[in-house]
Amino acid sequence: MKKNVLTGLALLISLFHLIPFYILFTTAFKELGDFSSKWALPSEFSLENFSMAWERAELGSAFINTTIITVFSAVLLIIIGSMSAYPLARRMTKLNNFVYMLFLAIMVVPPLTVLVPLYQMVVDWGLMNTHLIAILNNVTAFLPLTIFLYAGFIRSTVPKELEEAARIDGASTVGIFFRIVFPLLQPITATVLIISCVFIWNDYQFAIFFLQDADVRTLTVALSSFFGENTSNLNLVAAAALMAMLPMVILFLFLQKYFIAGLTSGSTKG
Repeated sequence: MKKNVLTGLALLISLFHLIPFYILFTTAFKELGDFSSKWALPSEFSLENFSMAWERAELGSAFINTTIITVFSAVLLIIIGSMSAYPLARRMTKLNNFVYMLFLAIMVVPPLTVLVPLYQMVVDWGLMNTHLIAILNNVTAFLPLTIFLYAGFIRSTVPKELEEAARIDGASTVGIFFRIVFPLLQPITATVLIISCVFIWNDYQFAIFFLQDADVRTLTVALSSFFGENTSNLNLVAAAALMAMLPMVILFLFLQKYFIAGLTSGSTKG
């Protein structure tokens, strides 16, 4: 009986979370002149909103910019984060513990608190409206969390015996990390990828300040162009939002088994 109640509650919560997606779907496929209730299915499914949204918001360019920023940011996060976490996890010195706690402290600092000095630095360095500043900003923002996840995984899951055996065979620290440790970090790497990519892909608060030119604006900034002081077109926004969310949905579906495994599986196999 208790199990059935919990299952029913889980289904109810899932349905509740699906409501926004249902409204998004019905709005995206309705014709521009269809003013029926948001709960009603389109009287006639139309793809006109998708083509209009793609052209008006220049989503092709926005997709390219967002992909460049997300991919380079994720790659740097994985490389820098994993390499930084390894000595912090294995060498428990006072200095390393202090650095690790410092990263934890940085995680609780609201990002917008550094907006004013960061904006002034970006202007002084001439990095406004460049992919570089977006990549650097994302890497800096997510590096503490990345190091925290990798360090915790290495400490609790990666066997030290494998590293000791490789060291006896004459392997260097760098060789041990890339040949033995890093291949075992697959589950947590998938977790880092999903978490960081979703947030970077959907970033708006910093993109609106640093990527204002049409040539470098991201998807979130492009979507905001549909809203004006006196007008807004929800049909086009819904269509554009559906297109914008597809890459992250595909990424999650592709990595979900590793994401679910997370911090516990696969580290001692082989």
